[in-house]
Amino acid sequence: MMAEPEIRFIKSGKVKDIYQYGGDKLMFVFSDRVSAFDVVLPTPIPRKGEMLCRFSEFWFQVLPYPNHMLEVIPPNKMIVKRLKMIPLECVVRGYNYGSYYERLSKGLLKADKPLKLAEELPQPVFDPTTKSETKDLPITKSEAVAQGLVTAEEYDLLEEASIKLYGEMRRWADRAGFIIADVKFEFGRDEEGQILLADSLGPDEFRLWLKSEYRVGEEQKSYDKQIIRDWLIKVSFRSKLEEARKAGLPLPTPPELPQELVEETVRRYITAYELISGRRLQ
Repeated sequence: MMAEPEIRFIKSGKVKDIYQYGGDKLMFVFSDRVSAFDVVLPTPIPRKGEMLCRFSEFWFQVLPYPNHMLEVIPPNKMIVKRLKMIPLECVVRGYNYGSYYERLSKGLLKADKPLKLAEELPQPVFDPTTKSETKDLPITKSEAVAQGLVTAEEYDLLEEASIKLYGEMRRWADRAGFIIADVKFEFGRDEEGQILLADSLGPDEFRLWLKSEYRVGEEQKSYDKQIIRDWLIKVSFRSKLEEARKAGLPLPTPPELPQELVEETVRRYITAYELISGRRLQ
C-alpha cells in the first residue's frame, strides 16, 4: 500500500492556495475568491474554483504545448510539476480592449491606423507584464532583458509560443461561438530546463465574448470576470483605487458584490465552459 504524499501549505495567492505535494509536486486548490484590478474582493463566486480548475484541465489537455499538469482531483484541485517560474505574465491581445485600449487612447502605444474600442487588431500583439502580487505593469523586451528576467532568446521563444497558443485557443472558442479577445499565459522551467506552460488558464486569464453579441465600438458582454470589473468601475471603486495608489495612501476597502451579479457571473462561467469544452457539469 502506497503512503499518502505529505501535503504542506506554502502560500495563498489571489485566487488559489498552493501546497507542497510530496517531494517534487505542488497541489493547486482553486478557490472561489475573485480579484479585480489586483485586489481580492470580499465576495466569493460559488463554483468559480471548480470552473478555473476544469477550464485549466481542458486547455492543458488540448493545447499543443507541454505543461505542468499531472492530475486533477475534482472538483477544484490540480496536482502539477513544481517548476521554476519565469517572472513574466505573457499577455497576448487580439482586440483593442481593456488596458491596451486605454494606453492606446492616451498615446502610450502606437498603431498603424486608428482603432475603435473592441476592434480586432491587425495581428495578435505580445504585451507582457511584470509578475507582481500588487500591481502588474507592462514591460518591453529591452526592459525584461535589462532587468534579468529573461534572455533575449527566451523572450522571443515566449512570444512565439504565446501567440501560437492564443491562435489555437481562438480556434476552439470560434467553433463554440465565442471570441477570445486576449489571454495571459505563464511559463516555468522543470529540472531538465524544459519550458512548460504553467499556472492556470480559466476565465481569470482571458476575455471571452459571444460572437453573436460582438459589436465594434461598444463595451462587450463578457463571459469572464470582466462583468465584475465593469461593475467596480460603475460604482467608482477603480477610480478610488487608482487615486490611492498614485498618492501612496492605504487602498480603499473593496465593496461586496450584489447577489444578482454573483449569480450572473456563475451562469456565464458555466455556459462558457460547457460550450467551449463540450463537457457537461453536474
